[in-house]
Amino acid sequence: MRKACLEMVYELAKKNERIFFIGSDLGVETLQQFKEDMPQRFFMEGVSEANLISMGCGLALEGKIVYVNTIATFLTRRCFEQIVLDACLHKANIRLIANGGGLVYAPLGPTHLAIDDIAILRAIPNMTIIAVADAEEMRRMMPLTVNYPGPIYIRLAKGADPIVTNDHEPFEIRKIFVMREGEDAVVITTGITLGIAQKAAEALSAQGIEITILHVPTIKPLDVPMIKKHCERIPNIVVVEEHSIIGGLGSAIAEIIAEAGFETPKSFKRIGIPDVFPNIYGSQNDQMKKYSISEENIIAFIKRAHKTQSKLVV
Repeated sequence: MRKACLEMVYELAKKNERIFFIGSDLGVETLQQFKEDMPQRFFMEGVSEANLISMGCGLALEGKIVYVNTIATFLTRRCFEQIVLDACLHKANIRLIANGGGLVYAPLGPTHLAIDDIAILRAIPNMTIIAVADAEEMRRMMPLTVNYPGPIYIRLAKGADPIVTNDHEPFEIRKIFVMREGEDAVVITTGITLGIAQKAAEALSAQGIEITILHVPTIKPLDVPMIKKHCERIPNIVVVEEHSIIGGLGSAIAEIIAEAGFETPKSFKRIGIPDVFPNIYGSQNDQMKKYSISEENIIAFIKRAHKTQSKLVV
């Protein structure tokens, strides 16, 4: 996914002289072709992330479209003030490409695990947050970032993730995609958790339980009417994300449900990382299993909720 994203930055820059790239200690081969072909618009600034944001915003306020790339935890935790004051306050056209969203950097421990990046940025006015599901969706999304107004945070997964989306309908920033329809439960996903939900849906369907899957690549701003439309008609709601259950997509959906005033009660479950610093080292998959961000957990909750709902109906 990261490769696809950066390749798109290069392709877009060839067509638009307003596009600049700024990186932070990313390695000598990163966007080497961009550096060779357009050196006046390529900057590798080293370990000075806060400066990158201010530098990028300065260029953006002079009419440039700036793509900044570094590790997600560095972008969000280290650069919060610059993102607030330089980017969002001024609605600067800066695109923050965040490597390693969620548990990607599991071998490096809690300092590098971006389990709170969505929560950190969701509270800032004028910020758009995007987490696509695979490399092909990334390629469909990136051209839309060129003329989109204001700052964008683009959350990248590990790479080599399976292709789980399709190109039957064009990508739109702010749009929620209905990947599957059913009446027994709705599973709301973002990023790579779409693939997990799809596996769960197949297993549940074999047992006579049909679910709706909503893929939410744009976490902010949310398509609130679409969320309400599906949550109103379906009794059981699950949100799955590779992020803390505090402040992320699950919290955003809970806020919508709490204020919606639905006439019928809902069962609601957030599947994500609990309120802890992950304290084991290993792979991303190891961490996902530890915190039950899995198709098995989705299936177990929906089966319990469906059973309870069936008794209430009877």
